[in-house]
Amino acid sequence: MKAQASTVSRRVLHWQAGGKAVRVEDALATEEPLEIQVDTQPFVVTMRTPGHDKELAAGFLLTEGLIQSRKQILKIASHARNQSGNVIDVFLAPDVSVDFASLKRNVYVSSSCGLCGKASIEAVHRHFKKVKSGMKVSVKLLASLPGLLRKEQATFELTGGLHAAAIFDSRGRLLAAREDVGRHNAVDKVLGFALLNDKLPLDRHILMVSGRASFEIMQKALAARIPIVAAVSAPSSLAVQFAMESRQTLVGFLRDDRLNIYSRPERIRFS
Repeated sequence: MKAQASTVSRRVLHWQAGGKAVRVEDALATEEPLEIQVDTQPFVVTMRTPGHDKELAAGFLLTEGLIQSRKQILKIASHARNQSGNVIDVFLAPDVSVDFASLKRNVYVSSSCGLCGKASIEAVHRHFKKVKSGMKVSVKLLASLPGLLRKEQATFELTGGLHAAAIFDSRGRLLAAREDVGRHNAVDKVLGFALLNDKLPLDRHILMVSGRASFEIMQKALAARIPIVAAVSAPSSLAVQFAMESRQTLVGFLRDDRLNIYSRPERIRFS
């Protein structure tokens, strides 16, 4: 697959109070479509920042409930007749059954869906069981994660326009960090890394995200069996409801040595 840059440069007119408007170079986060095919059949088109596309495809299929392990993927490759690098094909093992007719945007697993409520949560739990994990971490460890994540956000430093997600173990060691113009894509990329490297289940790990915590992010974490999700910003009401019903610990506003715990606080040690 042809390599694609995660940033592009553009000349812009820049003005600041007290000075004149001048032409300067500005770095922009790249946003391009990626079509994910499954066994040569079109499955979904997502807008993403190019890079780690194989991880994105693997993570997306994991969180859609199509696959659960690395052995269920035979190969991930650029589409044979596509040279621009924006079509990727995932070939599944023969024993993986896919009902394509029923997968025409199953709304409860769509990262862009607006469906909310009890029915969607129950539907997710039919595919992904509630978390069982005795993992506990210190509040001091949690407080260190935003800074560790920020060190991995090289493209954000250039553009200010990307979300980030990272997976840490119970000792605060980084497993993987990825950036993307879409917050859900960043999560799919780190989960795809874990799947492709046989790291699942992640039942002794923390998912850290640079923005807010949504229902979809909680669902994706559940697919990978992650017990603790931490966000720099706020959670939505449905994310909190989902976390409570999924037995996940949800931490929000994790920044500046403070945090809120919205569900399952027993996983956090304060002494």
